[in-house]
Order: sequence, then structure tokens, then C-alpha cells
Amino acid sequence: MATPASLHPKPSEETLASLLQLDPTPIVESPAASAADKPLPSLPDERADADPEKLLSERRGSGARRHRGTTGPISLLSRIQRYSSITFAVFTSIHLANTSIIPLITCSVPASETYLLLTRELYQTSSAEPLLVAVPALAHVCSGVALRLLRRSQNASRYANDGAASSSSTVTVRLWPAVSWISASGYTFAASLAAHVAMNRVVPLLVEGDSSNIGLAYVAHGFARHPAVSTVAYVGLLAAGCGHMVWGAAKWLGIAPPSPSADGQYIIDARTRSSRRKMWLGIHAASVTFALVWAAGGLGVVARGGASPGWIGKLYDGLFGSVGL
Repeated sequence: MATPASLHPKPSEETLASLLQLDPTPIVESPAASAADKPLPSLPDERADADPEKLLSERRGSGARRHRGTTGPISLLSRIQRYSSITFAVFTSIHLANTSIIPLITCSVPASETYLLLTRELYQTSSAEPLLVAVPALAHVCSGVALRLLRRSQNASRYANDGAASSSSTVTVRLWPAVSWISASGYTFAASLAAHVAMNRVVPLLVEGDSSNIGLAYVAHGFARHPAVSTVAYVGLLAAGCGHMVWGAAKWLGIAPPSPSADGQYIIDARTRSSRRKMWLGIHAASVTFALVWAAGGLGVVARGGASPGWIGKLYDGLFGSVGL
């Protein structure tokens, strides 16, 4: 009967991997271990002398300092875009009154012309029109375009620094900032507003040398002679303009819900999703109400005023004919 190998032990020196005898050394505590054993410092809110009001004021102060320290080109362009919209809102309020509210009250185009001539003295003078209309509108549009170009340039620099820039279409699309609904409606509104200004201010000045005969009767004449073009142009101007102004104001006031891309995710909790949906519906309701109020006087009264007779009607026909209508 064979004896198991474990019953015949061998000295360690005779094994293949012989054990080495080492002198005992003292165990020294490493710096990393000693640092790990130290207690962590308490959070600011866990300090014994922490005062909630004091901590809140410190946080607000630091946020204000960061805001005051932001002096880059993006911050400057954003401020120009914001404050130019406030100035342009003054003209919009006056224009809403004399092209929609007053005709809606009088229910007559000739009766509303008197009020239009009175309010024109507020914004069609040589000094007021550039300050209230031309300069704010150009500053708002140009600052928005400059912001997109600047952000695109910054994205291109980041891609180049990271070594990710290439000529592929995927990278090119990622360089441009996403176009939000506010931006899209703004570009549409700018194009519609440019056409509106061209027909009501530029063309009369170029053809007749004066725009004093241009008023609500001119708009009514356009609807009577060219109903399809006038309706499409007017509805597009109202839809893009009212939507852009209401959503833009909600954004600057901080009540507009952020887009999903701003959150970095599409799945959020039910309470936040419900709150944002209510804000979204409320802003849309305000936009639709704004457009309906303007359309009530514009489409309901002015557009149904009919063509102008006599020499003034021939004058209007000549103005529309100069642009191919």
C-alpha cells in the first residue's frame, strides 16, 4: 500500500521555491494611510456657527460677483439683444393700439386714420423712428446672428483643440448651435418685418418721395386688390411676431421651460414635467391671445375696409404695381 506524499515532509530548503529568512523590520505608517485616517473637514452647512441667512447671503454675493465679472463678447451681445427688445416693445405697443385696438373700437377705417396720424408723431419723426424702431430692430437681429457665429467659432476651437475637427458632415452640424423655436420664429419675423417695412415705408419713399398718404386705407386697399398675398403676409407676420415676442419675453423673465437639450436628458420626474407643461401651455396661450387681439382689429376691421376710390386708389395701385402686384 502506497504511502501518501504528504506523510513525508521535506525541509523548505529542499523544495523548488525555497523560503528566504528575512530579518524583522518595524512597520512604519505610510503618509497615505495616516491621511486617510484623519477625519474629513465638515461641510459649510455643518459648521457649528453656521447661520442659514449668512450662508445664503454669501452664496448670493458670490453669484453676483460672478455675474459682474462676466464681460466677454457673448455677455455683451446677450445684453444688447435683451435691452434692444425692451426698446422695441415701446413701438410695438403703440403700433398695436393704432392698427388693431383703435380700429376694433371704432369699427371704421376712416375713423381710425385720425388716431393713426396722431400716434405717428410719437414714432415717425426723424429722431424717434431710428431710436424706437430702426436701431433696436437692427441691434436685436445683428446681435442674435453674431451670437450664433461666435458660439460656432468657439465650438470649432474646442473641436480643434481636442483633435476632433474634421471635414465630415457630422462634425460640421455639431459645430453650429441648435436652432430653438424662439430663434426660428425670430428669423421668420425678421424677414416678414423687412417685407412689411419695405411695402409701407421704403416703396412709398422711392416711388412717391413721401409716405404721408400711407395708412390703414393703404392696407385695406391691398387686401381688396390682392387678398391672397396680403392675407398670407399678414398672418405670417402676426404668427411669427407674436410668438417670438411672447416666448422671448418669457425667456428673459426666466419663466420659459428649458429645452430637453438644456437638461441633457429627456426623462425627468413627473412633477417637473407637469410644471413645465403648464408653463409651455400658458406661454402658447399668451402668444395665441396676443395674435388674436391683433388680428381682431387688423383682419376683422382694416382688411375689410375695401379699396380706396379716386386718385388715392390709383396712387395705391401704382405702389403695388411697382413691386409686381
